[in-house]
Amino acid sequence: MSESEKLQRIVSLFMETGYQLDKGAFDLLRDISRNVTLGELEKAVRDLIKEVENLPERPIFINRELIEERVKELIPEAEATPPTIGKVSFHPYAKEIEPDVEVIMDPTDEIQTTCSLEDYIDYFRDRFRRMSRLLRQRMDVRDSLTLSEALKSPNNSKVRVICMVTDKRETRRGIFLEVEDLETNATVYVPSENGGAIEKARTLLLDQVVCLQLTKGKGSLLIVDDVFPPDIPIRKTHRAPIPVYAALISDLHVGSKMFMEKEFRQFISWLNGRVGDRRLRRIASHVKYLIIAGDIVDGVGIYPKQIEELSVDDIYEQYRLAVEILKDLPDYIEVIVIPGNHDASRRALPQPALLKDYAEPLYELEGVSILGNPSTISLHGVRVLIHHGRSLDDVISFAPNMDFQEPDKAMKLLLQSRHLAPIYGGRTLIAPERKDLLVIEEVPDIYHAGHVHVMSYSTYRDVLLVNSGAWQEQTEYQREMGHTPNPGVAPIVNLQNLQVVTVDFTSSYGIVLSGI
Repeated sequence: MSESEKLQRIVSLFMETGYQLDKGAFDLLRDISRNVTLGELEKAVRDLIKEVENLPERPIFINRELIEERVKELIPEAEATPPTIGKVSFHPYAKEIEPDVEVIMDPTDEIQTTCSLEDYIDYFRDRFRRMSRLLRQRMDVRDSLTLSEALKSPNNSKVRVICMVTDKRETRRGIFLEVEDLETNATVYVPSENGGAIEKARTLLLDQVVCLQLTKGKGSLLIVDDVFPPDIPIRKTHRAPIPVYAALISDLHVGSKMFMEKEFRQFISWLNGRVGDRRLRRIASHVKYLIIAGDIVDGVGIYPKQIEELSVDDIYEQYRLAVEILKDLPDYIEVIVIPGNHDASRRALPQPALLKDYAEPLYELEGVSILGNPSTISLHGVRVLIHHGRSLDDVISFAPNMDFQEPDKAMKLLLQSRHLAPIYGGRTLIAPERKDLLVIEEVPDIYHAGHVHVMSYSTYRDVLLVNSGAWQEQTEYQREMGHTPNPGVAPIVNLQNLQVVTVDFTSSYGIVLSGI
């Protein structure tokens, strides 16, 4: 809708209720209409009319003062001298703030696998030891035994063991788990009549390390009474001392025909304070950090028939185009980038930082930190775990009651398992590093992922879980799979209180703000 059509609609609202506008009121409404959506302006005008109708003396003319008093939040701020009618001044708070970024964990320099048989053995042994240490931090797990000791226990004795789940079969009688530790393996049985244990057992992922409370039966029978995942403890969370914000995004897929270039450029313009009403620009003024959780480009040869969906079939050119857009970011915004499965890095987790030979333009961009996947950083003391999220495919497909439209539920399950990719041999390729860099040893304050192209967020035990969605329209593959993304929506986090607002750049009414 054009500016004049929008203004005409608003003037009609006044006329329909018997009011007229003087010149000052008309000029102000014209200025406001340039910076807000029709929906926002209509709501404000209807509320104003209701207030005017309740005045002791109802005026015939609506003047500028009446409007200014009642729709202050929509009125453009005056520019510095000389004033410019219709523009909103933008004084970025974040520009005055010194960056405070610390890299806590980046796998890039620790990757050393040769993919030998010994590497695979060492990898799973290291995973088991690390997860065992996490489990033993729980008071109710410290006295756990080995599987060998449990099998030798007297009949009817109660024992606890730490083990890795290698197989799971559900029958009408219950769930049978194949488990192992560093010494031996066993089959344990979760009876269906034990409702609490059966529900916990259903959520167990293959290759997950857990503690099981068992009753020793006859022979080698071990009956599961309860299941204890590592989980995250209740603890004191970190908050920034100042109201500084981080924009969390992922999955640009530059080079795809479905890349939403117009909407993404609008996002960049918003960060620069060029678009949006007073509220939106106030939020933009506090954004100091932009975190991109992978899939900056669409890549080449990632999936069958991808070439048909590419607007740019050269990965070097894809990165050049991405930087062409990103270089318009405000110079005071710090950018943190990790790779995804479409980027120029190895496919297997953990991924080192983007290969400089392919993504050189990104390395030349000022204020950009390029890390591996996953990485953990600190922003003004707030710990942020950044993970592209490829393993969410496996979790959502394997665990019950999971859905691609609610990826934060799968992220919660990964937090509870204290591992970013427990399932080995699924869609997610995992390199057998001698040190398992996918264990969540330190609990984050924010867990940021992407990959599934659905923006959603929630909180679990004071950890903010954010899946940042995408900037790519629905692909043919997603359509065939019945997967409906909600791209073009940017979650913005206030690091002082971990409150989230979302800014939607896809609405036909203009930029839409929600979450406050």
